[in-house]
Amino acid sequence: MKPDNSIKHALITGASRGIGKAAAEVFARYGYDLTLTCHNSIRELKALADSLHATYGVSCLPLQADMGNEADVIGVFSSIHHLDVLVNNAGIAHLGLLTDMTALQWHRIMAVNLDSCFYTCRAAIPLMLKKHSGSIINVSSVWGIQGASMEVAYSASKGGMNAFTKALAKELAPSSIQVNAIACGVIDTEMNACLSEEERALLREEIPADRFGRPSEAADLIYQISQSPSYMTGQIITLDGGWY
Repeated sequence: MKPDNSIKHALITGASRGIGKAAAEVFARYGYDLTLTCHNSIRELKALADSLHATYGVSCLPLQADMGNEADVIGVFSSIHHLDVLVNNAGIAHLGLLTDMTALQWHRIMAVNLDSCFYTCRAAIPLMLKKHSGSIINVSSVWGIQGASMEVAYSASKGGMNAFTKALAKELAPSSIQVNAIACGVIDTEMNACLSEEERALLREEIPADRFGRPSEAADLIYQISQSPSYMTGQIITLDGGWY
């Protein structure tokens, strides 16, 4: 049976928690069928998929996949026949001195945070070209712009994502396919769970908004970008409460 191309379809990676989970909720609310991925938390992802299907009546396919692994990404796309929105949200962090970092740790961060964008975009572009439309949104970080001490690999991966976004946007603009990124400040997710209460308080004092961002705010921005005029492309949009 051919897919119903009148129904919008979004792929959201890293969707079992945090920004990805919140984004899945927003797109489901607006009637998108979803393909959702996670690396380890498949039970949580299946529960989310069931909840979104029950609440909004959308099709929701949860898949366990390592988005930094080319074969896994090819497997994900084997079940996708048309695509309107790609949200590259899967990501990991590493806190520590660069001199203490192993090559394996470095390559793992680059694989999950940056190689994954190459794998997903390479597979998504032919699907979007069929309709001469589409939106690719990469979830980046202010550290990709500013750089962060003790987070060199993470900063480098997100800086690479920002350059990737701008370059691919130019490549795809003639085909009316948008490529944008959001550069998040401190969003209150499990990625920041390693911070002590004292560290959280000190960090909060640096942010003019006097709070961490909410995953729902990032998700709302992602959706808004996906609905923006096609002339808006190649942008790195900062969401950081006025921090940088």
